[in-house]
Amino acid sequence: MRRSVQERDLILSTVATFVDREVRPTASALEHRNEYPAALVERMRDIGLFGINVPREYGGTELGAVLYAEIFEELARGWMSVAGVLGTHLVICDILKHHGTPEQKQRLLPTLASAARRGALALTEPEAGSDLRAIRTTAVREGSEYVLNGSKMWITNARHGEIFVALARTGPDSLSAFVVEKGEQSAGLRVTRDLDKLGYKGSGLRHVMTGLEAERINVAARGVGLARAALDEAVRYAQVRRTFGKPIAEHQAIQMMLADMATKIEAARQLTRFAAEKKDRGDRCDLEAGMAKLFATETAQEVSLDAMRILGANGYSTDFPVERFYRDAPLLIIGGGTNEIQRIVIARSLLKKHVTT
Repeated sequence: MRRSVQERDLILSTVATFVDREVRPTASALEHRNEYPAALVERMRDIGLFGINVPREYGGTELGAVLYAEIFEELARGWMSVAGVLGTHLVICDILKHHGTPEQKQRLLPTLASAARRGALALTEPEAGSDLRAIRTTAVREGSEYVLNGSKMWITNARHGEIFVALARTGPDSLSAFVVEKGEQSAGLRVTRDLDKLGYKGSGLRHVMTGLEAERINVAARGVGLARAALDEAVRYAQVRRTFGKPIAEHQAIQMMLADMATKIEAARQLTRFAAEKKDRGDRCDLEAGMAKLFATETAQEVSLDAMRILGANGYSTDFPVERFYRDAPLLIIGGGTNEIQRIVIARSLLKKHVTT
């Protein structure tokens, strides 16, 4: 949905203010204590971020993919974890919006839009990551219900989410997506443990891929936001740190690093915007989303490392946020489909477009 420039600026200003006043001052302390950011999540709920891709008829604001990406860039500039909590939730909203039954949309989307209940995506298994067709979780029909049996892992919002979309095998060559809700009807649903991490904590495959297209745009935007935060920190530090009688920002070697970092970030932002614009037009954008996700997340990794090098030993210290950016960046390369998979998807799309006879 198109928004006026004034509306867009107001929304982004609200998110940026939230990030600067509430997220950035607390992110490192919460992350080092391994503490769930409950208060920040509640503030995102108050701001209305959990319904930004839900149609108005179901209580959302449906801001459109471009503004959606810009919001994720701002959130990731503050802390990857809050962007992750929101990102997975919105993937569930996207899947339900496009593929849910009328009853599911009417019953579930309003509660998701208000964040009265939060969403989680259950895809990955111990033996199935990038290769979703290797999924072993089964779904067997018993009367009017299905019984799901299997194990999932790496589920963002698993402990705090209430509405899951799970991919399960319904036949030898068939995968189906199921809505699973915590509660009495899903008594067998158990979250068994939290995994320690380095940093940031049928036609079913087609349904899930619809959500992953949107996820790759938001992961790309997160890469831009993280890289931007790393660059900002590097620029600030370079202007106050002095060597050989002058700020290191006046040394050409540092200037060249900063120039390359900024150029990569802007290129990543434009790729992400291009993919989002295609999605807003209703066009298929899996190729563009894959390119954006690949380039923006590799940029996040490269820029966070360059920022650490500019800060020197301080970049390795928990007194500065750069070490957190450096630890968060690798997840973006892996999540939403590994970058190796993105390269394969991109290459296959190109070969289909340019068939020679």
